[in-house]
Amino acid sequence: MGQTEPHNLVQMIRHAGVVGAGGAGFPTYKKIENRADIVIANGAECEPLLSKDRALMENHPAEIIQGLVSAMRHVGASKGVIAVKEKNRSANATLAQHLPSEVSIVETEDIYPAGDEYEVVHHVTERRIPAGGYPTDIGVLVQNVETLYNIHRATLGFPVTHSMVTVNGNVSKPFTAWLPIGMCYGEAVAAAGGATIPDWAIVDGGPMMGTVTADLSTPVTRVSSGIMVVPRESPLAIRKAQSEAALKRVGKSACDQCSLCTELCPRYLLGYPVQPHLVMRSLALSGVESQPLTLWAQSCCECNVCSLWACPEGLDPKGVCVAAKAKLRSNGNWLSPEELQRLSREPHPLKAFRGVPTERLVRRLGLTGFEENAPLTPLDSEPLSVTIPLLQHVGLPAVPTVSEGDDVTVGQIIAKPAEGGLSVPIHASISGTVMSVDDRISVKRRDVSGAER
Repeated sequence: MGQTEPHNLVQMIRHAGVVGAGGAGFPTYKKIENRADIVIANGAECEPLLSKDRALMENHPAEIIQGLVSAMRHVGASKGVIAVKEKNRSANATLAQHLPSEVSIVETEDIYPAGDEYEVVHHVTERRIPAGGYPTDIGVLVQNVETLYNIHRATLGFPVTHSMVTVNGNVSKPFTAWLPIGMCYGEAVAAAGGATIPDWAIVDGGPMMGTVTADLSTPVTRVSSGIMVVPRESPLAIRKAQSEAALKRVGKSACDQCSLCTELCPRYLLGYPVQPHLVMRSLALSGVESQPLTLWAQSCCECNVCSLWACPEGLDPKGVCVAAKAKLRSNGNWLSPEELQRLSREPHPLKAFRGVPTERLVRRLGLTGFEENAPLTPLDSEPLSVTIPLLQHVGLPAVPTVSEGDDVTVGQIIAKPAEGGLSVPIHASISGTVMSVDDRISVKRRDVSGAER
């Protein structure tokens, strides 16, 4: 593969550029340096309308399980568990055909956010991740199923060059496919037959935690999961595009402190110190008087249940919590894990009855008609060009190793890990010629005859 010769799993994973495919993109090589007695393969995909994890489990069960076993051996785990939603019977049946004795399947309800790492760990092990802590603090390692697939491929010498992405919503032919990293969203929508509505925007990621963009040049990255076309003036798009100033102004004037945002908050129900209604109350105060109330935002996981499901006023407690967390950091008021743990309590006795049913959530979001409608479909052709960001992960951006005019091939390292911190290399996702290098590397495709197109 090139510049280095990896000898163990950590080196192989870093060399291949594997990062967490189900979240923020934490470099996997660092994550597996910890010991654990249980490794959980997280396939409990909870965002409505995404089906990439199900497609992976149905079509690559052996590779996922081999990646899981590799991770188990490396961290010293004696048990592996694959968490899958009970509704995904076909994925469960396919996985069951490849299970070794030390790996089992645990089904989760079809609720949101069943796939949240904290929820999965508690459901599978009945252990609770410490507030402000990590699964490895209680002997558990959690990896998304796509990450485990990439771990297995890394052991065979294959780098991460594509992401499994669901393209859904108001498009002619919704699909799920391996998209080359750096492919622009506009081309992905075109591959789905184009938008079926005249004035549209894209939800980048799932409809609950994703963001809205109108920039069709946005590139697919290693953490991309969904590209959803929605009407630009839909309630979902409008709410997600609301400015911080607007959501604070409206929240200050309209919140009646009903506390439903807190009573239905998944992290609150697990016993963590988060109470969105108190953070909303802080809007009516200023200076040092508001600070004690903003502390109840720190454990917010930004799942959006409070804003898009619970609040009867249509307010945005999640957005207020995000702003409060930023203020806590900038003011030096961020609580330590030990301080957060002292504020924690036992899980709520009604937790089991307050999950958010996915079917009802889809109706609430105005997305009825798009469920279970994005089958695994190979791309007809590669994109004409890709623009690959140097930072697609938690940590430091990779450092370019190519220059404008260089020819590259699929899988070639085009940016090496930065020294002195968390970082992973970047690989070419298509063969072609480097057109530009800055904080992104643009590559123009060559056709099979070697000519540029």
